[in-house]
Amino acid sequence: MQIEKSTENVHRIRLGGKEIVLVGTAHVSKESVGLVESVIQAEQPDTVCVELCQARFQSIMRKDQWLDMDIIKVIKEKKSFLLLANLLLASFQKRIGEKLGVKPGEEMIRAVQTAESINAGVCLADRDITVTLSRTWRSTGFISKVKLLFQLVLTLDEAEDIDEKAIEQMKEADMLQSILAEVEKTHPQLRKIIIDERDQYLAHKIKTSPGAKTVAVVGAGHVPGILKYIGSDIDIAPLETLPPKGKAGGIFKWGIPGAIVLLILAGFYYGGVDVGKGMVLWWCVITGLLGGAGAVAAFGHPLTVLSAVLAAPLTTLHPLIAAGWVSGLVEAVARKPKVRDLESLSQDILSARGFWRNKVTRVLLVVVFTNIGASIGTFVAVPMMIKILGN
Repeated sequence: MQIEKSTENVHRIRLGGKEIVLVGTAHVSKESVGLVESVIQAEQPDTVCVELCQARFQSIMRKDQWLDMDIIKVIKEKKSFLLLANLLLASFQKRIGEKLGVKPGEEMIRAVQTAESINAGVCLADRDITVTLSRTWRSTGFISKVKLLFQLVLTLDEAEDIDEKAIEQMKEADMLQSILAEVEKTHPQLRKIIIDERDQYLAHKIKTSPGAKTVAVVGAGHVPGILKYIGSDIDIAPLETLPPKGKAGGIFKWGIPGAIVLLILAGFYYGGVDVGKGMVLWWCVITGLLGGAGAVAAFGHPLTVLSAVLAAPLTTLHPLIAAGWVSGLVEAVARKPKVRDLESLSQDILSARGFWRNKVTRVLLVVVFTNIGASIGTFVAVPMMIKILGN
């Protein structure tokens, strides 16, 4: 394998009988858009690989993609957080792009268009964003999940402070990694999932793309990793699947509700009916109020808040049901998203107010915030119940 650095952002790789021209870009940069087009035109490759999965390709090529969304199906399939995270990431990119007059992913769009203009094939080389976010979500604990969510929410304001010079500097890092930098400091395993695994995946897809010559357009943060792995034999099957849930997770999932039930029974057995009733009352009040507070924070419908208050004490004791799913479904029925909500979604995600105003994103916020509130309620209620039992 031979690697030549043509310019700062272009590397030429010769691997056996295949030639690969690797172009590193910033995802919202006028300079990158021009670079991509000029390289493809000059190289006349057989295939152009782009750092997109099918879902992200559809999101940047289809303005009306949101019209196909079934929000109730999203809740039932437990994908509320994944969709919310996707929308928050899209918001970050779109707001930066609007400041600089560049459409997010414009360099990828231009790469596809230029490839088509010279009759080159197009290869979507990135791993499915849902798999990446799911693997990230599964690898973190509850506190980390909360940090992850709020770090994404904070990006709504951070975009205002980024100028074109800062965007060019972001060429040194992946967009998702840049946004989650603070979370990554305390959870270095996120880098493995967000960057290292995708570097391997991209390297494999680029290396195995059809034709003798390939131009690969990727975020510049992935270039060092791709150069590292491009000469290796990589099995991408494990990278495309969700790791099985660990035994510790299963014990935690079933063990905590079981322990709480045993604690309440101990209250009745050792403290009598009054103590047992007191423990049950505190459990219902604390988990219910905090679950309801989550729905309130999402500006949920009054019936949504009521459903969260009523569901939280029960769902926190049932490993297979979450309070947020109940309140989210109630919100979706009480304030059913209309076509105009789906049509305005791409614009509404550009502001925090829009996230709370749009009926689609409000449902997602209800699900996530109710679950967070109910979970916090569990940690608050248990010490209180133990204190009652001790008295």
